[in-house]
Parts: sequence; structure tokens; C-alpha cells
Amino acid sequence: MNQNDEEKIKQAIKHQTWTKTKAQDSWSIFKIMSEFVDGFETMNKIGPCVSIFGSARTKPDQEFYQTAVDTAYLLTKNGFGVITGGGSGIMEAANKGAQAASGKSVGLNIELPFEQHANPYIDQDKFFSFHYFFVRNIML
Repeated sequence: MNQNDEEKIKQAIKHQTWTKTKAQDSWSIFKIMSEFVDGFETMNKIGPCVSIFGSARTKPDQEFYQTAVDTAYLLTKNGFGVITGGGSGIMEAANKGAQAASGKSVGLNIELPFEQHANPYIDQDKFFSFHYFFVRNIML
């Protein structure tokens, strides 16, 4: 086998890998679209809510944690539900405040391998998990 033949084989392998990758990417469009459709249909049924964003690393003994609890409590008492990313820290505090006020406590979780787990203050029927970070952000 000469160098020219080796180059042809390398190009064929490179093209095959690229084609397989692009075919898999094409099917991702339908997965993303499905997540959008499910998300919009589900969120449409929840009613008026306020999204609260914040760090997952805020601890319960920190000032901003209690501020988030109080803010969510007041929002819920005034007719709004609370939506968070469903994690710990400020997100947990907001869900805790909403639940303490007997209001809607929604969690839109993202499936991450090591980072985030759902907090215990999310209404069980209002916990949603997303595969795609950008779809979750739009839902928030």
C-alpha cells in the first residue's frame, strides 16, 4: 500500500465519521422540538408565576437565602406561583417560601451528571426535567 492509498482511506474514514455525526445531529432537532412542545404545553397550564434565579451555592444560613424565602412567600401570597431551576441554594429558598405560603412551587430541573439535584420544596406535580439547557432557560 502506498502513501496515496493510505490518504484515500483516511479521507473515507473521516467522511464516514462526519456523515454519522451529522445524521445524529439531525435527529436532535426532533428531540429539541419535542422538549419545547412538552414544555410550552405544561407551562401553559400552571398559571401566573414569577421566575426566581440565583446561585445553587447559597447556604441556608446566608442572608440572601432568607431573602429569597421571604420574597417567594410574599409573591405567592399575592397570587403568583414561583418557578426556579429546581436546585439548591436560592432556588431551594424560593421554592421553600412558595410552599410555606401554600402556593405553586415549580421546579425546572436540568439533567446534569454531577451538579444538580431537585430540592425537596417543589410540588411533585410541578417538577419538570429537561435534557437541553437552552430549552429549560426559555421555559424559565
